[in-house]
Amino acid sequence: MINSTNSKGQNLQNDRVASPLVAICSKGSEFLKLVLRTPTGRIGLPIVLIHAVIAIFGSWLAPYSDTLFHLDEEGNMRQLLSPSWKFLLGTDQFGRDILSRVMSGSTSLVAVAGSGTILGILGGSAIGMGSGYVGKWTDEILMRVMDGLMSFPSLLMALLVISTLGPNAIFIVATVAIVTIPGVARVMRSATLSLKEQEFVQSARLRGEGAIYIIFREIFPNTLSIIAVELSVRLSYSILIVASLGFLGLGVQPPSPDWGLMISQSRQFLGSAPWVALAPAGAVASLVVGINLLTDGIRQAKGLPQEEMPS
Repeated sequence: MINSTNSKGQNLQNDRVASPLVAICSKGSEFLKLVLRTPTGRIGLPIVLIHAVIAIFGSWLAPYSDTLFHLDEEGNMRQLLSPSWKFLLGTDQFGRDILSRVMSGSTSLVAVAGSGTILGILGGSAIGMGSGYVGKWTDEILMRVMDGLMSFPSLLMALLVISTLGPNAIFIVATVAIVTIPGVARVMRSATLSLKEQEFVQSARLRGEGAIYIIFREIFPNTLSIIAVELSVRLSYSILIVASLGFLGLGVQPPSPDWGLMISQSRQFLGSAPWVALAPAGAVASLVVGINLLTDGIRQAKGLPQEEMPS
C-alpha cells in the first residue's frame, strides 16, 4: 500500500515536471507550422538557423583559430590568398583564414546585438504598457521623452554614446537597448490602448486587481505576437548598428574578429582581393535578410500589419 502511494506521488511529480516541457514543445511545434505556412518563412527560417548554429558553435566549427597567422615554408605570411580547398574563403592581409574569422565573429555580433535588443524590448514594453494603461500626465511625460529620443537618428545616438563612454561590449549593449526602447514603447502603447478597453481587462478591474497585475497578467500575454515581430525587426536593425560601429572602429576591438571591422580593414583590397570584404559583408547581409524574411513570414501568417524599418 505504501509502495503504491509512493509510486502515485512520484508519477504526479513527474507529470508536473513534464508538463512545462510538453507546453514548450507544443508552442515550438505551433511556431514551426506558423513559419512554414508562408514562402518567406520557409526561406528565412533555414538562413536564421544556420546563422544561429554558427553563432553558438562557430569557434569550434571553424577550421583554424581566428587569430592564427598562416606562414609559408620561408616564414612569410600567406597574405591575400584567393579561395582554395585549404582556405575556402581565402586569407586576409595578415594571412588569417577568413572563413574562421567570419564564423568566430558571428558569436560576438549576435550576442551583443541580441542582448541589446532583448533589453530594449523589455524596457520598451514596460514603458509602453505602463504609459498606455495609466494614461493622463504619466502617458504625456513618457511619450514626450520617447519622442525626443526618436528624434535623434539611431546611428548618431549610438556614435555619441560609444564615443563618450568608449568601445566596450557592455556600453554597446546598453546603446543598442537605448536605441531600441522608444520605437518599442510606441508600438506597445498603441497595443495597450486597444486592449485595456476589452472585456477581460474590465473584468479584472471589477475584481479589484491592481495595475501591475492587469498589465502583466492580462494585457502582456495578448501582445506576445506583436513582441515577437518587434523582436525580429529590431534585431535586424541592431545587427546593422553593431556592424556599423565595428566598421567605424568603435565595436569589438582587435584581435577579436568583428564583421564590421573586417569590412573596414579590407576596403583597400577591394580591387586586388575582393573576397576579403565580400565574406563578412555577405554574412551581415544574409543574416539581416534571413531575419527580415522570417519576420515577414510570421507577420503574414498571423495577419499582423506591415511595419516600417526604424529610422
